[in-house]
Amino acid sequence: MSDVKYTTKAINTGGRDGESRLPDGSFSVRVSTPKDMGGAGQGSNPEQLFALGYSACYHSALEHYKQIEKINNESIVYLTVNLLGDPTDNGFKLSAEIEVAIDGLDEDKVQELAEKAHQFCPYSKATRNNIDVTVKAVPYNK
Repeated sequence: MSDVKYTTKAINTGGRDGESRLPDGSFSVRVSTPKDMGGAGQGSNPEQLFALGYSACYHSALEHYKQIEKINNESIVYLTVNLLGDPTDNGFKLSAEIEVAIDGLDEDKVQELAEKAHQFCPYSKATRNNIDVTVKAVPYNK
């Protein structure tokens, strides 16, 4: 097993219609089923929380490669998480779309850096061969 660098824990009560929090009290979020799925939509949902975490982790991996290549241009990561029906068990599954924009770089270079980040990001490693993930360079529009 790898050398553990960091460990965290979350606590949830109520599932999709409850609360998720960190044991130290530094973060708490009301969780609610989206209106699109018949819920109240009066809180965040697991897909949104996954997208937030994945986007931050992925962007850190992108920054790693920008630093290696001495690229200081601003970048933006748009990460979309889709909740899909899963016909294999009549349940659900996820997919993700990662869109990467870097100010002042041509699309081919952005795509190259985006692919490198996708290979390096721990979330991307965790989802590889588990969910469909696409990575695409997009124009920079702040």
